[in-house]
Parts: sequence; structure tokens; C-alpha cells
Amino acid sequence: MVDDAKLIIFTAPSGAGKTTIVHRLLEADSRLAFSVSACTRKKRPNETNGKHYYFLTEEQFKKKIENGEFIEWEEVYPGIFYGTLSSEVERIARQGKAVVFDIDVKGALNIKNKFGNKALAIFVKPPSLEALRERLKRRNSEDEQSLAKRLERVSYELSFENCFDHVIVNDDLDKAVKEARLIIGKFLEQ
Repeated sequence: MVDDAKLIIFTAPSGAGKTTIVHRLLEADSRLAFSVSACTRKKRPNETNGKHYYFLTEEQFKKKIENGEFIEWEEVYPGIFYGTLSSEVERIARQGKAVVFDIDVKGALNIKNKFGNKALAIFVKPPSLEALRERLKRRNSEDEQSLAKRLERVSYELSFENCFDHVIVNDDLDKAVKEARLIIGKFLEQ
């Protein structure tokens, strides 16, 4: 079932705007459905299990790894795992919709490498590192330590931008969404 699905992958450094772009695309195009990732990080106050993420304990996550239940997974930070459950992709594929991922760079590359031309991989790039830093601060979801960890990871993630099918610079949200819609439209028509 997963092999029949069209996969659309969005990735970016944290704070680049990929989630906002993805939400706008999902609202505007009924052919798309969001793949909810699993993770072991703590749930934020505004998040709902099964809608934003499937929140698992580290033990539950590792059991699913052992059982081969992920199409991709990664330990993004020590003890903090993220992954895509095969069952989630199959659920969306059964609906006849394209699966939209909002995931980290390594997970995106793993899916792209696994599914090749059935997957469209889009890298969302911030206009600058300073703009990214300001976006992360405005979120108010990070303490200084976690903000520092995220910013350390940014340069590493930006080094992979050339590995993706398309790069969108998110310096103007409406323009970035329009560009993403055009790219996705062409991909779905193939």
C-alpha cells in the first residue's frame, strides 16, 4: 500500500517555517493528508496526541523499532527519537491521498532514498541565520538550552539543502506557499 502512495516531504531547520507552509497547503488542497510522526519528546501545552505527534515513551518507541514499524526513524537528540510509522502512511494511502511529511533532514533523506521518484522532497530555507534565531525566540517554546541546541543543528541541516528536489527560501510566507503549491501541483499530475 505504501508503494502506491505519492509522498511529499517538507524539511527545514527548526523555525524556517515548514510547518506553517504545510498547514496552509493542507487547508487549500484536499488531495493532501498529513502524516503524523511519532516522537519521544515531551508534549507541549498546545499539542494533541495523534494530531501533532504520536507521543511515545522511549521504551515504546524502541519496541516499535524492533518490530519494524517505522519507514524511517532517528535519534535527533540524545534520548529524543522521531519517526514515521508505516501504519500512518498506509492509513493515508488507503484514503487515496498524497502523504505530506513535516520532518527532520535525515528522516526526509531516508524517505527520499527509500521511495525515489514516488517522493517529492522540498527543503525550506530561512532567509538568514539571524531571521531563524528571531523566529525561534518568538515561539517561546524553547528554554535557552534547547534554543542553543537547535541553533547548533542549523548549520548541519543547511549543509544538506542540495540533496533535495527543490529549495524554497521562506522570506515571504505567501510567496513560499505559492511556490510550494506550484511544485506540488506538477508532482501530483505526473
